[in-house]
Amino acid sequence: MKKIENSYQKSGVNISLANKLVKHISNLSKKNVKKTKNPFKKDIIGGFGSLFDISNSDIKDPVIVSCTDGVGTKLEIANKFKKFDTIGIDLVAMCVNDLIVQGAKPLFFLDYMAMGKLNLKKSKKIIKGIYKGCSLAQCDLIGGETAEMPGTYSSDKFDLAGFSVGIVSKKKILGKKKVKNKNIILAVPSSGLHSNGFSLVRSLIKNKNISAKLKKELLRPTKIYSSEVLKLIKNNLINSAAHITGGGLTENLIRSIPQNFSINLDLSKIRVSEIFKWLKKKNISDREMLKTFNCGVGFCLIAPKKNVRKIVGFFKKKYKPYEIGHISKGKKQINLINSLIW
Repeated sequence: MKKIENSYQKSGVNISLANKLVKHISNLSKKNVKKTKNPFKKDIIGGFGSLFDISNSDIKDPVIVSCTDGVGTKLEIANKFKKFDTIGIDLVAMCVNDLIVQGAKPLFFLDYMAMGKLNLKKSKKIIKGIYKGCSLAQCDLIGGETAEMPGTYSSDKFDLAGFSVGIVSKKKILGKKKVKNKNIILAVPSSGLHSNGFSLVRSLIKNKNISAKLKKELLRPTKIYSSEVLKLIKNNLINSAAHITGGGLTENLIRSIPQNFSINLDLSKIRVSEIFKWLKKKNISDREMLKTFNCGVGFCLIAPKKNVRKIVGFFKKKYKPYEIGHISKGKKQINLINSLIW
C-alpha cells in the first residue's frame, strides 16, 4: 500500500501561490516608484524587513508617529458584493487620517492580509486599492505580510490590518495643549460611511434585496484628508483635529481638547448625508446615530475664528469645512445644542 505523503500545500497553505503574489506586488511597486531621495525604494518588497531613509528629511526636531488600524466588518460587505478594489483605500485612510490628527506627514505604510485560502485575483484587487490609497496619502507601501490560515478563516473570509508611520516637527505637533477658549470647530465632510458602523449596517440589510446604488454607497472608500490638512499645519492655521471614526462625533472630539474646556456642538448645523438619512429611517435613535456613524462629518478641525476663511480655501467644493460649534471654558466636556436635521 502506497503511503500518502503529507505536505504544507495539502494542509491548505500554498506557498508558491503566495510567492506569485509577492512578485506581483514587487512589480507593482517598481512601476509606482516616486521620485524620492530614499535609496532603498527600488528593492523594498520581498525582504525580511523594510527600510526607509529619513536622513534627507528637512523637518527640524523630527518626531516619529505611528498608527495601526483595520476596516472592521466593511470587509464582509466587500465579500457580500464581491468588490475588492476599494477596501484597500479604506485601510490606508483609517491609518493616515489618524497620523495627520497629530500633524504628522505620512511616510510609509505596511499591510497585513490574512485569509482562509489565498485567492490571487481577489488579493491583487485588494493590493491595487492599497496602492491607490498610498498614492492619495502621498506615502509609500514598503512591505507587508500575507498569511494563509485554513481553519482560522473559512476559504472565502479574510482580514486586513494596516500600519503607518509619519513624521512631524516637535513644534508642529497638534493636540490638546494648543486649544484655546473660543476656538471654532469646523466639520470636514465625509465621503460616506467610511469604515465604521458596518456591523449595524449588515444587520439592517441581511436577507434584503440591495439596489446597485446602495451597494456603491456602502463600499464608497473613506476620504483621505492628508493633502489638505498638512497644508493647514504648514501654514499654522489649526490648533487641534479629530478623525471621526468609531464612537462618532462626540467621543472623538472630546479626545482633542483639554479637560478644562468644553465642546459646544450645534447639531442642527451638521449637513447630514443621504446614506445617514436612509439609516435613520431604520428606527435608529439620534443618540445611536451620533455614537455609531460619522453622520456626514469625517474629520474636524479646531482653529481660531480669524483663520476660518483661509482654512476653507484649501479644500475643494465637495469637502469645504463649515462651522458646527466652538470651544469654551468649563468642566462639562460636551454641550449638545439643538438636534440633527433629517
